[in-house]
Amino acid sequence: MNTVKTGMLLATLMALFGVVGYLLGGATGMMIALGLGLATNLFAYWNSDRLALAAHRAVAVDESTAPDLVRMVRDLAHNAGLPTPRVYIIENPQPNAFATGRNPENAAVAATTGLLDMLSYDEVAGVMAHELAHIKNRDTLIMTVSATIAGAIATLAQFGFLFGGRGDDRPNPIVMLATVLIAPIAAMIIQMAISRSREYDADRVGAEICGNPLSLASALAKIAGGVAHVPNMDAERHPATAPLFIINPLSGRGMDNLFSTHPATENRIAALHALAQEMGAAPQSGFFTQSSTSPWGQPPRRGPWG
Repeated sequence: MNTVKTGMLLATLMALFGVVGYLLGGATGMMIALGLGLATNLFAYWNSDRLALAAHRAVAVDESTAPDLVRMVRDLAHNAGLPTPRVYIIENPQPNAFATGRNPENAAVAATTGLLDMLSYDEVAGVMAHELAHIKNRDTLIMTVSATIAGAIATLAQFGFLFGGRGDDRPNPIVMLATVLIAPIAAMIIQMAISRSREYDADRVGAEICGNPLSLASALAKIAGGVAHVPNMDAERHPATAPLFIINPLSGRGMDNLFSTHPATENRIAALHALAQEMGAAPQSGFFTQSSTSPWGQPPRRGPWG
């Protein structure tokens, strides 16, 4: 049922593409927009992971540059029955992370330096397990494609407003302005519907992968607090990528807080505590043996960020 719902929402995004084209250029504009939408879908299928990683200036790491993180991801992937994804680190003080890729064989996970500095070893494991859950559930393709289409809709609306039509062929300026303002918001609402329902499931599966829902719950609380105080300028420049992150990276100014792509963090934490009771998890009984009250192993501080 969730797959059918997601397919319908992605189809709605494509339909929105056509509506924007029609409002800005009539029937011809609609056909051009639908063609562009199809091309965007194909491009996003093959390249959305590269676009997302490049937008946040993620740097690939391996066991020589970030040994603990790479080994952690490898062990968690084995526990989840997945191929080991590519691992990236983002030089950014905001604690956050995301996963991307069209399938488990071509997936990648990325963590910010802020996340590695702030969280304990078990908490980082919980976050990475959550991202692996998205890969296991094949959410990454849907989320990255929807992010690409939503960004393209906003660009199309702005481009059409500036260059659409001439003379009598030019649409009503009020309609054009309304399209420019409303289309990106509509795309954001659809993204929100796609993303929110998948976060709870990724939390649950991620908790099962790492073995302790409380580690992920603690991580979510810390990340939410960090996001509230540390802006992520790359995310602000590329807001369509916000649904990829474990916690919405946007500042919450203006419309961001009205159309959040993530469920309320406190509700996610409450669900994880309920899951911990069901699993009978002790507070420190994570998948890994390191203490979650001390820095997680040896963070790869000699990695690509210096």
